[in-house]
Amino acid sequence: MAQIEFEKRPVAQDLCWPGNRRIAVVFNLAFETWSPGATSGVGPMGNVLADGLFDPNADSYGQYNANRGIARLLAILERRGVPATLMTSGLLAETCADDLRVLARQSQDIVGHGLAQDMVFATLSMDEAERSVARSTAAIEAAIGRRPTGWISPRVTSSSEHQRLFAAHGYEWHGDVLDGDLPYVQRFDQGEILAIPMSVEFNDLPHAMRFGRTPGQFVDLFREALAGIQSQPEETIILDVFAHGHCYGRPAAAWAIDEIAKLCCADSSLWLTTRSSIAAHCAQIGQKAA
Repeated sequence: MAQIEFEKRPVAQDLCWPGNRRIAVVFNLAFETWSPGATSGVGPMGNVLADGLFDPNADSYGQYNANRGIARLLAILERRGVPATLMTSGLLAETCADDLRVLARQSQDIVGHGLAQDMVFATLSMDEAERSVARSTAAIEAAIGRRPTGWISPRVTSSSEHQRLFAAHGYEWHGDVLDGDLPYVQRFDQGEILAIPMSVEFNDLPHAMRFGRTPGQFVDLFREALAGIQSQPEETIILDVFAHGHCYGRPAAAWAIDEIAKLCCADSSLWLTTRSSIAAHCAQIGQKAA
């Protein structure tokens, strides 16, 4: 996966969120699917079939995302009045265009998430990556009537060469970096894009599938971390909560997302926002500084 040089510039010397708040919380919901013949890399059985055999169990598990799970998660956040960043596979934008159109009218932050989850950029040629970005962007635009402004790759995995590609396709921001706490501008030889780092501590898939922890532990992990952060000297950060429709979109776990949303809503010091709203805030600060 090629890396190219770029200029890295902070948005501001002392970045602060609206209302002089210091902690932004983003609920990232994964609205995902896989290419025909491919399946989720994780499933409830925990073991992968040998010799690359197609696994109907993992396939059915992954289909729960679009069939039921993502709707439950969105309904939970809507009841709490909490916005969501909806990471959307291009194939779902093509097959579930009507559903996506309704979500766009509900002011959800719909962002590009690759054509399919098995198409991780590190495994693709640049031509294949280009086609994934172009087709996904066109599908989302056709569904919701506007081009998405943000991109988060499958597995949050892309190189700086891919990130230059996002900028070339008109994206204003991407979330494919883990190397800091605050947004920064990437300036390439042609064009620039805002990189908004992800935080990785609160992700339902590794929490449940890799570590075998419970939904209650997920809530406790967030509660304890937030209390610990607030006990430290003040600094501006982003806390990400990730939920996948086929994992914590199920009844036995979705309540944990509700509990975290409830906890956040009770704390007026938190900015409950979306990644696109963070990008807009940074752009406004940049305009004032210019």
